[in-house]
Amino acid sequence: MDMNQCGPLIEATGLRRVYEGGFEAVRGITFSVDRGEVFALLGTNGAGKTSTVELLEGLAPPSGGHVRVLGHDPHRERAAVRPRIGVMLQEGGFPSELTVAETARMWAACTSGARPVEEALELVGLRRRSGVRIKQLSGGEKRRLDLALALLGRPEVLFLDEPTTGLDAEGRQDTWRVVRDLCATGTTVLLTTHYLQEAESLADRLAILHEGRIAVCGTPAEVTAAQPSRISFELPEGYFLGDLPPLADLGVTAHETEGRTVRMRTGDLQHTATGLLLWAQRARVELRRLDIRSASLEEAFLRIAQEAAAGAGDTSGSARTVNDGPARGDAHHGTEAAA
Repeated sequence: MDMNQCGPLIEATGLRRVYEGGFEAVRGITFSVDRGEVFALLGTNGAGKTSTVELLEGLAPPSGGHVRVLGHDPHRERAAVRPRIGVMLQEGGFPSELTVAETARMWAACTSGARPVEEALELVGLRRRSGVRIKQLSGGEKRRLDLALALLGRPEVLFLDEPTTGLDAEGRQDTWRVVRDLCATGTTVLLTTHYLQEAESLADRLAILHEGRIAVCGTPAEVTAAQPSRISFELPEGYFLGDLPPLADLGVTAHETEGRTVRMRTGDLQHTATGLLLWAQRARVELRRLDIRSASLEEAFLRIAQEAAAGAGDTSGSARTVNDGPARGDAHHGTEAAA
């Protein structure tokens, strides 16, 4: 592993991918990923995640723009890139009659500098199942084997495509632990996932794609914080909305009422909640069914998707970073059903 390489390990600049017939799946996106980062690509089906990852993996040349992985063009210089990356596909397509160990040994024979098969299987919790035939594995165990094979070559850059699909809660946590341990030793991971909790737990930064463009890029906390928080409660008997302090003074950006229930949105949750509770204390009233919560990544994802759809006229394609800093990204293994 070349730990002395300077600069991002993954760079995409104005990246485009146009399929036969003129469909533009990736529309000029720009991001980069540093060593040891976990970078998550999120988006609804058809957003362009798989098309982007395939370009990063070198499976196809870009229709426009540039991509560099480990300092090389991953398509034109595939021989220089392939031994240094690991790829975990959505489905491995393993021979059903081979055992776990036989499959891993076959894969290791085609891998430069492969780690011992037993070590790879131990990393993903499959060593005790090494003698079991592929057809007898559960769906979750097959995903673990996919990951083991992606790790055989001790990759510097790992592409993970929906890595925990089919895993139970324990298996998902185990996979997260493996990813964190790899990153601690300098491995860079690019992850696609539909599990927003997974992105929130693992990713140092993430990008949300919509119709081939990056709608927003930043840390999970930055992406979430950029969305309004919510407060809801029931008005006390005898009180009306106008009896509250001026909503603008409370920092409320939007509100709605339904009967006696008030729902507010705010960009400064602490200020709004404090003002509301101090008013209730002074008025000596109880705010029943009080619910105060920050925006979740799921709420941020849905809101950003809606906003991106409404503003589809913007064709710049470059990432809008939440903190106005440079967009960075990382790569891992994986391809997904065509986006």
